[in-house]
Amino acid sequence: MDWEELEKQILNCKKCPLYKYARNKVIGDGNKNSDIVFIGEAPGEEEDKQGKPFVGRAGQLLNKLLEKIGLTRDQIYITNVLKCRPPNNRDPKEEEIEACKPYLVIQLDLIKPTYIVTLGRFATKEIFDLFGLKFSSITKVRGKPYYVRRWNKIVTIFPTLHPAAALYHTKYLPIIEQDFEKLKEIISNNKRGLLKFI
Repeated sequence: MDWEELEKQILNCKKCPLYKYARNKVIGDGNKNSDIVFIGEAPGEEEDKQGKPFVGRAGQLLNKLLEKIGLTRDQIYITNVLKCRPPNNRDPKEEEIEACKPYLVIQLDLIKPTYIVTLGRFATKEIFDLFGLKFSSITKVRGKPYYVRRWNKIVTIFPTLHPAAALYHTKYLPIIEQDFEKLKEIISNNKRGLLKFI
């Protein structure tokens, strides 16, 4: 399947009741040829309005975090586990995640990223399940790289907290900043060929 077909399927999707509430389906944004994919949980109110991921307050914080490690939005691809906003930004339900998951799998298969950065527990759990990794809790797995083989290469999965967590609890901001610094280090070490031992 190509991007055009995938986007058409998502726009016409009625696999779970969330489509009834969505003003816009939020497919993803950024560079489809990027080596780095960021995955969040679900669109919020601003994302639902604009049809783009991470454009609200959490998105603005994400932009600052990216800038600090020398990345811009047009250098990465960013999407969510869910493509429709859950009412009142409630947590995604298991059946909604299951209905939407195939779209995320296809997005990843089309991009074949070297780095998958998961933002928050929902995205992390889904990606860990997908790649056969054991998920315990976001606080236990965050800030560490996990290596899997996919698309004939080593793929680095790097979980961190969702930027929204730092908006609600400022104590999380230094933790996320630290994780992003670690991500920068991993990417630059990989570029210098220091990951060949895997």
